[in-house]
Amino acid sequence: MRPLRNPFIQSALAWLLAQWMQFCFATIRWTHENQAVAEQIWAQGGGVLCVFWHSRIGLAPASWPLERAQPAKGLISLSADGEFIAKAVARQGFPAVRGSSANKDKADRAKGGSQALRDGLKQLKIGALAVTPDGPRGPANTMAEGLPLMAKLSKAPALFIGLSCNPAIRLNSWDRAVLPLPFGKGAIVWDRAEFPEGGDMTGVIEDWTARMNAVEARADAITGLKP
Repeated sequence: MRPLRNPFIQSALAWLLAQWMQFCFATIRWTHENQAVAEQIWAQGGGVLCVFWHSRIGLAPASWPLERAQPAKGLISLSADGEFIAKAVARQGFPAVRGSSANKDKADRAKGGSQALRDGLKQLKIGALAVTPDGPRGPANTMAEGLPLMAKLSKAPALFIGLSCNPAIRLNSWDRAVLPLPFGKGAIVWDRAEFPEGGDMTGVIEDWTARMNAVEARADAITGLKP
């Protein structure tokens, strides 16, 4: 049996990961760029889509100060790996909305996409929803329609978040996920967009993908993390 399918092992590892992440976040020297964009959203409250690429999930909690930002939930897949991630981030104050976009080539194996969309839109009426638009299976840094669709339907702003730290562990996963190491350099870079009135979905995806890549590249440039 795969270890992450054992609920006891899963819970123990999630606790260890959460403790490790919090220790690393406390010891990393953070640089914040364009934070005024985020501060404005935190001050006004209400719905916001917090957007970062799947490879930076391990750094994401560092970008959301629970003491002054609106409550946030994370959109996380229904897979066993997703359950592990959901438990780890929940221990840091970020409960999950479970589900992901259905695989259009395997409609009979949809991962709760419709329910996740409904639950996500409900969350956006009151607070923040964290979304990885290339998850849960990739391709890496390739945006699916789910994010701009939620922005269009909810009229909530999208807050693009570039996250980086150095040194870091790079996993041998499809997204080459980044996990923090303590006492290094960290960077958080923000940008903001709204779904344009009458906007073309393809055009929005292209623009938002470029902006997502730009904030992540800028964060990596600050820390010196190699792509």
